Parts: sequence; structure tokens; C-alpha cells
Amino acid sequence: MAELYVSCDVEADGPIPGPHSMLSFGAAAYQADKTLIGTFSANLASLPGAAPDPATATWWRTQPEAWAACRRDPEEPATVMPRFRRWLEELPGPPVFVAYPAAFDFLFVYWYLMRFAGHSPFSHSALDIKTYAMALLGTEYRDTVKRRMPERWFDPHPHTHVALDDAVEQGALFINMLHEDRARGGVRVPAPQPARPRRTARPPRP
Repeated sequence: MAELYVSCDVEADGPIPGPHSMLSFGAAAYQADKTLIGTFSANLASLPGAAPDPATATWWRTQPEAWAACRRDPEEPATVMPRFRRWLEELPGPPVFVAYPAAFDFLFVYWYLMRFAGHSPFSHSALDIKTYAMALLGTEYRDTVKRRMPERWFDPHPHTHVALDDAVEQGALFINMLHEDRARGGVRVPAPQPARPRRTARPPRP
């Protein structure tokens, strides 16, 4: 069974979970041909006893639209994370976590899954887009930034700091890189497909 690349993006109010909270997250599950087979997104209530990091709170004040989006209809993590676990387990292939940077986003998603769902379907399978780009470009890690990446890797998706928007955008970036990498190595993969309507798992409405 072919693995699926689940691009995840996290919005948080600090650098680590526990003292700080994951406010929102989005996930976009891609096949290797760039077929987007489903998405998941949710806004979360803050953890009891947690508090915003002052530097992060200052940054959020510069993003009023994204802040309003991630605070709309928040749910308890104990409700959301088991639902996310089931969504991952029902995907038609083993999920690989993909993010930019994975070190930040995986930290939160894994912690929340283990704390509130008791298990992570990702295990420790986390792929960092920046590291992959470093390998493809032959650059130093700290020099591997998006403005230095080839324009052909980027689809016309917005980067809004709304978690699901950014997950879709970064997932398409990764698949474009994957396709170019495999083409260089002579590995045949299906050509990336145009965007299709996506099946989205959303919080239930009252």
C-alpha cells in the first residue's frame, strides 16, 4: 500500500506544548501524484494552566485575520485529537507527516495525539521540507529558505497563517519537489495532477 504524505501546519501561542497551546492545526493528505485526497482542520481551546509566550503574542498582534480565524469555534483537544487519529487511520495508506519546519509542527501534533488520543498513527515518521530542499539544491541548511527555492516548486496557493491553507500550500510544494527528485533519478511516478475538490473533515456544528 502506497504511503500518503500528510502535510500539517500548526498555529500555536508559544514554542512548545504544555506551557503553551496549539491553537489550530490543518492537515492535507496527498498521494505522490499530487492528488489531494482529504483534509482535516480544527481550532483548539487553550490547555489548562498554559499561557501565551510574550514574543509569540506580539507576533500574533500583527496577524489579526489569522488570529480571528484560529480562535473561531474552538474545541477541547480531548474531543478533536481522537477524531484526528481516526481520520488518519482511515486514510487509504500509511501516513507520513510532512511539514515546514517539521521540528516545530511535529512537536505539537505528536504531543497532542499522545496526550489526548493515546497514540500517533504517524509513529515517528516525520519529513522536513526544508531538509529535503537542502538535499535537492546542495545548499547549506540555514541558506535553504523559500526565497532561494526554484519558482517551479511553488503552486499559486496563498500563505495566510490559517493552518489548513498553509498545509495545502506546503503539501503541494513537497509533492513538486518529490516529483522532480524522482524524475532526476529515473524513478517513474505519475505526473502531478491539477487541484481537485477536497474532502474536508470539519468540526461538527451545533
